[in-house]
Amino acid sequence: MASKDSVAVLKGVGKQAAETLKEMNIETIDDLIMTFPYRHEDFQLKDLVDTPHNERVTVEGRVESEPSVLFLGKNKSRTTVQVMVGRHLIKAVFFNQHYVKTKLHIGEIITLTGKWDRGRQIITVSNHSMGPRTDGADFEPVYSLKGSIHQKTFRKLMRQALDLAKGDLEECIPQKFMVEYKLAPLAEALEWVHFPPDGESLKQARRRFVYEELLMFQLKMQALRKKNREEEGGSFIDYDVEKVRNFVQSLPYELTGAQKRVVNEISKDMKEPFRMNRLLQGDVGSGKTVVAAISLYATVTAGLQGALMAPTEILAEQHANTLAEWFGEFPINIALLTGSVKGKRRQLILEQLAKGEIDVLIGTHALIQPDVQFKKLGLVITDEQHRFGVDQRRVLKDKGYNPDVLFMTATPIPRTLAISAFGEMDVSVIDEMPVGRKDIQTFWMKKDMFGKIVGRMEKELAAGRQAYVICPLIEESDKLDFQNAVELFSQLSSYFHGKYTVGLMHGRLHSDEKEETMRSFTEGEIAVLVSTTVVEVGVNVPNASFMLIYDAERFGLSQLHQLRGRVGRGSEQSYCVLLADPKTEIGKERMTSMTETNDGFVLAEKDLKLRGPGDFFGRKQSGIPEFKMADLIHDYRALETARKDAESLINSDEFWTDSETECLRRLLEESGALSMARLD
Repeated sequence: MASKDSVAVLKGVGKQAAETLKEMNIETIDDLIMTFPYRHEDFQLKDLVDTPHNERVTVEGRVESEPSVLFLGKNKSRTTVQVMVGRHLIKAVFFNQHYVKTKLHIGEIITLTGKWDRGRQIITVSNHSMGPRTDGADFEPVYSLKGSIHQKTFRKLMRQALDLAKGDLEECIPQKFMVEYKLAPLAEALEWVHFPPDGESLKQARRRFVYEELLMFQLKMQALRKKNREEEGGSFIDYDVEKVRNFVQSLPYELTGAQKRVVNEISKDMKEPFRMNRLLQGDVGSGKTVVAAISLYATVTAGLQGALMAPTEILAEQHANTLAEWFGEFPINIALLTGSVKGKRRQLILEQLAKGEIDVLIGTHALIQPDVQFKKLGLVITDEQHRFGVDQRRVLKDKGYNPDVLFMTATPIPRTLAISAFGEMDVSVIDEMPVGRKDIQTFWMKKDMFGKIVGRMEKELAAGRQAYVICPLIEESDKLDFQNAVELFSQLSSYFHGKYTVGLMHGRLHSDEKEETMRSFTEGEIAVLVSTTVVEVGVNVPNASFMLIYDAERFGLSQLHQLRGRVGRGSEQSYCVLLADPKTEIGKERMTSMTETNDGFVLAEKDLKLRGPGDFFGRKQSGIPEFKMADLIHDYRALETARKDAESLINSDEFWTDSETECLRRLLEESGALSMARLD
């Protein structure tokens, strides 16, 4: 097959060029033709009337004046000439190209490409040719290259490779999808993506490759999901519907519509013979804990045990206290196991757990110690799942015979990212807040108003409430001029001396010191907590009603929203002040967005658009694949479609036997997504 041939067969590829191409992960003809341009130079002739300010444009016109040259210093010049383009008399400016003076003659036709200044009616020329445009492509591909290979050389190699591979291309997308979505055939799409005859062809080529790339990715996700569910088996949790209904009715408030929907999704999973692998997303304060409680109670009514793992002792204790209150009148034995539980108390818990006398165990990573053994673990819930490594989560799961698994997160993740990063999971979303919860009033203020803000904070403290002050750095930095926690702690301690206690928390404190500081704040001993972003996501301090975020422009929208969620947990009106002097438009937009909405999902979508998928999670931890063509922000509809199609393929018998899907099965196998043993 020509497409599997080495690029060395191409004219112009010697030893050095082959080495450079190899650095670009191009070794075969196939590798080369699947290296897409990251943009195209557009040389289509445009009408200046329709061209926006500062856009790149190609026009054809007649020279109307003698060119004038201004020398600006050594090897620097500016050549200006008037050109009539249609009905517009414009100026064409050539920088450092004084030699064009000898070529430009009044009455001659010239083709110009450059940046259009609509206000001053000037084109700053980057490319030009004398005479009308008669040849050359309207679109020229631009590739990301390395070493000594230039664009012109690479285009020639691409042209040869496409001609060689033309009759040797295998179509992988099933025919029914090709027809349903009117997708361009592979040979045409490859030609158009590299050398499009017009804008529409380029658009159709991109549409085809976006879908194919997302379909392939989703096939891997769905195959993995199927394998996890069916090969591993799972707990069939035959819970008592009537008992669960009675428990729900005993809760201090009625469930929201979103909570009811999510509980139904989880309940349906629990009744299945497959292992549940579900991500539960819910904004801060949306009521994920009560959903966890209902799920744990259902598990216990089926004669099984449940476990809830939280990232810190404070959060674990908080969950234990809440569940103990809700389960109060029901015969359920709850235990708390953290690093602080030692000696005889710990030993007793371990013995009771192994005998099945403890129904629900709540704790930190202490739950995954080797000597922690359950008798019949049916459900594992991990709170703030991103705080635990994959191995830690797996160890807890392995303490039962493939128990159902529910991951919870208060970080609102845009649906496109959830489908991509957690594609092998089912995703449930609580997108509704409990009735009567007051929105946090958010204000954006400039740094010269710091004194006024502290005065406002003092009013809240005088009313017996507490405040957070968040800042991005711990100690002074020569490179970044941002207020730091240590300095701010010192200032506020001095200001409130004798009136209110100020605490300090940051990442360099030992975990015991962090726990103790947070506990003092939770119990009201500290009135003002100055902290970096280590403040726990789920910590519940209902008495905290004021938050000041210093240098707020340093944080992404999602992080700002997470921080803001530390307040507003009690019945009093809460406030969040963003202290920021953003220099960029994006920074200003972030601050404005925060003052306009308290909806974490709206902000998450906005954050995704402002920052991109890699930066949303942090590039290294994201789990978001790097796509050649697809863009998760703009191609979300294609992603939804690809997920639906991949799910139907993977779950159909035909996919595993049909000759038409052989290519997809082979690609799945090559990707290492699964062993191609039939998953049934």
